[in-house]
Amino acid sequence: MNLRSQRKLAANVFGCGVHRVWIDPEKADEVSMAITREEIRKLIHEKAIKALPENSQSRGRTRILAEKKKKGRRIGAGSKKGKKYSVVPRKTRWMNRIRAQRRRLMKLRERRIITVSTYRSLYRKAKGGEFRSVAELERYINENNLRRRTFG
Repeated sequence: MNLRSQRKLAANVFGCGVHRVWIDPEKADEVSMAITREEIRKLIHEKAIKALPENSQSRGRTRILAEKKKKGRRIGAGSKKGKKYSVVPRKTRWMNRIRAQRRRLMKLRERRIITVSTYRSLYRKAKGGEFRSVAELERYINENNLRRRTFG
């Protein structure tokens, strides 16, 4: 028994899709006789035809994922989108690096490990991007014997 046209009419009456229309299998003969919207409405009133509830999306898997992310999982290289510098921008990297180098230079000057003139020249070199890190700055000072000579 083909109830395709009745299903379509019922879906139109309900304002839903054809897959949400439920037809009572025991009253299928009655439904097959219905050919007008009025007859379909009558069958709806008699509960021979019903609209099934909308299926909502399950949140179970999402909750599990959220829990894992909360623990700090799933953040490897494969899940990162964007380039290296979109994660930490070039400018931020530069600011962190130059501030660390300047702090070290000021500490060396205050402790009188380097002279003021040496401090100024190293400060300018740091600004020019000559040192990649504080360790490289220290290496440069040691290699060029820029530490203040101590007498004693």
